[in-house]
Amino acid sequence: MHRAAVATASTVAGIALLLALKPHHSPAAATATATRSEPTGKATAPPASASGTYKGKVVDTRYGPVQVEATVSQGRITAVRAIRLPSDNGRDREIAAIAVPQLTQEAIAAGNAHIDAVSGATYTSEGYISSLQSALDRAGA
Repeated sequence: MHRAAVATASTVAGIALLLALKPHHSPAAATATATRSEPTGKATAPPASASGTYKGKVVDTRYGPVQVEATVSQGRITAVRAIRLPSDNGRDREIAAIAVPQLTQEAIAAGNAHIDAVSGATYTSEGYISSLQSALDRAGA
């Protein structure tokens, strides 16, 4: 009887602790969850005077190269276009088709490369973020 009481109390305490946990981010996208991914180097926005279109470096990922082009107007990111994405097979193209619009939307909203990686598209996300940061670095040069 004593074991049953201890087991029940432990289970209730564990469930209460789990329910008390708060998510680290708000669920912005219903199709995929995001995890924080730090780009290489310091994530910076372009200077306020920067305007133009800047190509990022080609980033070789496990599934293929990723390269983006950022359009900046008066120091604000106004558009990001993927130039190269992994496309060796249908699954690579499917993942990119889901992840890239989310990454682009986040980059424009954030105004820099400090954005969340898309779950299930980690390598593509990391390549996108790294290429975007290099484009923003070029905008500041």
